[in-house]
Amino acid sequence: MSHLLEVAGLSKSFPAKRNLLGRVTERSLVTNDVSFTVDRGETLGIVGESGAGKSTIGRQILRLIEPDAGEIRFDGQDVRKLRGKELLAFRRRAQMIFQDPFSSLDPHMTIRNAVGEPLAIHFGLSGAERDRRVVEILERVGMRADQLDKYPREFSGGQLQRIAIARALTLDPDFIVCDEPVAALDVSIQAQVLNLLLDLQAERGLSYVFISHDLSLVRFLAHRVMVMYDGEVVETGPTEELFENPQHAYTKSLLSAVPDPRARRRNLTQPPLEA
Repeated sequence: MSHLLEVAGLSKSFPAKRNLLGRVTERSLVTNDVSFTVDRGETLGIVGESGAGKSTIGRQILRLIEPDAGEIRFDGQDVRKLRGKELLAFRRRAQMIFQDPFSSLDPHMTIRNAVGEPLAIHFGLSGAERDRRVVEILERVGMRADQLDKYPREFSGGQLQRIAIARALTLDPDFIVCDEPVAALDVSIQAQVLNLLLDLQAERGLSYVFISHDLSLVRFLAHRVMVMYDGEVVETGPTEELFENPQHAYTKSLLSAVPDPRARRRNLTQPPLEA
């Protein structure tokens, strides 16, 4: 069976310096020759320090920013060649959940309109039919129908992230890029959102690219992990295999900084020292 997503040789640079005439004199390479695959129903975790190029990869996949070089194939289609209606159709199947739900939702739009907007744009739905679909998906992510006419400022961070997930799900996508989707949330709310993502994946067969600097979250959610350093892939492998037996020095360094809950449990069960 072919992969749902195939990425090969993905590279992107941004202007770093300009001369007095505004011409670019120096560029900063953000991603360099990045290649990976994602299967149907699979979660690929992308980890690395801030500035490693993780979010840039997610945005390139969905063509929110254009790559300088490389190939992106989604279900056999060359994503970089898509235009017009074909690109719109791709974006129905591939969505994104951003890190900050406050900035990803229009503060002047009610939740009814924010979640319903993709249905109007892609399917031309309006009125009662659109509202029915909006209520259906909001209830699936744990929100209530009587909250439709509230504004983003009236919700907590955890509620807003659920609304952002609902918005991503309205078009029934096959693939979602999750860009640090729980980084701004309290630990207890993080668990709720991650469990929701797992439930939705089991129900709908969703594929995720889950971008995070938190290795414990990636270990919980991902089937495979790709480690990024300075814009390049340094190691990829099945999650447990990579965590238990990392091969690259940078991966070992990342993992050494993660607290081991098993060690903490052992310490808690040790008998007190005798005086």
